Amino acid sequence: MQSRFGWLLWMICLLVLYPLRVHAQTASQSASTVTPEAPQANPGRPTVSTPATLTPVGYLQFETGMLSAWRSPEVSSQTSLGEVIKFSPSRWIEFLASSQPFAYSNVNGTTGTAPGDTSLGAQAVLHHGEGAIPTVSASYFRRVYSGSAPNLDIGSAVNSVLVLASADVHGFHYDTNFIFNEQENPPVRRAQFGQTLSVSHPLPRNFGISGEIWRFTQPFLHGNAVGNLWAINYNVNRDLVFDGGFDHGLTSTSTHWEVFTGFTYLLPHALFGHNR
Repeated sequence: MQSRFGWLLWMICLLVLYPLRVHAQTASQSASTVTPEAPQANPGRPTVSTPATLTPVGYLQFETGMLSAWRSPEVSSQTSLGEVIKFSPSRWIEFLASSQPFAYSNVNGTTGTAPGDTSLGAQAVLHHGEGAIPTVSASYFRRVYSGSAPNLDIGSAVNSVLVLASADVHGFHYDTNFIFNEQENPPVRRAQFGQTLSVSHPLPRNFGISGEIWRFTQPFLHGNAVGNLWAINYNVNRDLVFDGGFDHGLTSTSTHWEVFTGFTYLLPHALFGHNR
């Protein structure tokens, strides 16, 4: 029942967003008849950093991945499934639903399966950049369901506020985030601060490589989680991107190793506007 709760929230989110289609269809009648460039997936995974740029207007994007982690403060090992759904009704705002419907954890020899948290949020563009001029955005997330799965080194946030920037410089793309979380260990709540920097570069034959450094304070452990992430992605087409890689913790309170794989899929049919 608990794992179904996250899926139910996603469906509710989509039902709330779907009425925007009627309004958008009316507005599109006065738009230019010039055929726009075909939309392209804008993956937010597998890095910790989230792009400041939004997904294509009118299209649903799904980001799905499996993560296996070892030697974290709360767990000996954990394998989990994560899902993020994104939808942009305009070029200025994006709605998001994030959930961990499944996690298999080993805590000091005791194993169990439980769902993780589910959060809903929105991201707004403050400034549209181009090339080396960064796109700057801000986002807010609220936890709407608290799962019972143990957390990894970063922990779980009740509320999150992010400031994001993305740009392209000399053939490299970067995403950087400044993160402000509210964490809870009942009855105490404390602030957590994080910074991330991800740099990516395209490779031949539709491949790409990403490297990232990230840091989060750990207010209840009185430490810092710091990690170094490396990932490879393969762009099958404009709609589908596969990824895989690893993350290595650099402090004693960081998860020692994480290995992940997943994909980003942009539905080829728009909820409103022009289909391809």
